[in-house]
Amino acid sequence: MKNIGTISLGIKAPIIRPGDDLVEITCESVLKAVKEAKIKLKDKDIVAVTEAVVAKSQGNFATVDDIAKDVKAKIGEGIVGVIFPILSRNRFSNILKGIARGCDKLVLQLSYPFDEVGNPLVSIDKLYDKGITNFNKTYSEKQFYKLVGKIEHPFTGLDYIDFYKKICGDKCKIILSNDPTTILKYTKKVISADIHSRFRNKDLLLKHGAKKVLTLDEILSCSIDGSGYNEKFGVLGSNLSTDEKLKLFPRNTQDFVKKLHKRLREVTGVKMECLVYGDGAFKDPVGGIWELADPVVSPAYSSGLEGTPNEIKLKYVADNQIGDLKGKEAENAIKNIISQKNKNLKNQNISLGTTPRRYTDLIGSLADLTSGSGDKGTPIVLITGYFNNYVDE
Repeated sequence: MKNIGTISLGIKAPIIRPGDDLVEITCESVLKAVKEAKIKLKDKDIVAVTEAVVAKSQGNFATVDDIAKDVKAKIGEGIVGVIFPILSRNRFSNILKGIARGCDKLVLQLSYPFDEVGNPLVSIDKLYDKGITNFNKTYSEKQFYKLVGKIEHPFTGLDYIDFYKKICGDKCKIILSNDPTTILKYTKKVISADIHSRFRNKDLLLKHGAKKVLTLDEILSCSIDGSGYNEKFGVLGSNLSTDEKLKLFPRNTQDFVKKLHKRLREVTGVKMECLVYGDGAFKDPVGGIWELADPVVSPAYSSGLEGTPNEIKLKYVADNQIGDLKGKEAENAIKNIISQKNKNLKNQNISLGTTPRRYTDLIGSLADLTSGSGDKGTPIVLITGYFNNYVDE
């Protein structure tokens, strides 16, 4: 395979059910795929498994009523504020339904024109057309509709103000503001529903007088009457399963990776790397949506995937360091430069434009794009040759 670089291969698997031995299913699926594709496995090849099937095999599910019971116990009675939820039927509708059931009254504060991961509540171009260029103002639901008119998500077509209002019913008031402390004008008890900025916003709210702040990783952080849970992430990373049930982010993922790593070595004879992946960390160039609605790209991985790439920029070197060499001479010169590169190329021109990110974020994103989120049926991804470079054959 001297003329082939990295291969990312989606692998089909059976429909995973609670209690299934996912380690054995993964190994069997990989062996069938490499035989069919005539791939020879090597050390450092990677097997990635989506978090969804890990959680399903664990039976890590919870109901809307489980959320309601936990929220009621942790936040208490009275008016509760909910700030900065993402605009997603799949990710937040059942969480909001549970929060609403567990509270007497809600004030839901939405950010605009986007949510945290780039979902547009309303088109920013539409706001600019109407002369709204200052996003520091606070609007009531009525004021916002009067200013912008019809609200429609460009992909789903949903009006998320109306959609979330219907979930909560009469007990909900909606405001629009990008300042997390705005909610404190309505209540001192807040659920911070954001994902990646939750710690910062919780700290800010407490410093400005909030009496109680709950984040989504604190909801269902332990089992409620035998429900699923996640001690680290709570309901973060959850997905809608049915109208009354959620699939939570998987637990004990490092144990799963450890077992899979060992079993793959036994059945393949090579030392492969493994990871569990969720949403990839990439941004849609048209819709402007940042894909990462999960709390992390990869909650668990084998030790060989730690670190960041240390690569030269082949294009830069070819243009600047090998002169007018062509053909084999140019190829050999490039190979020589790669072979002699320093162990740390940070801030050197030779690595200009490589933008090293963590291996787990890069590989998890590659796996997520390979498996997709629809009906491909490939929750396992085999990645070969990822750590090879131009020198390797």
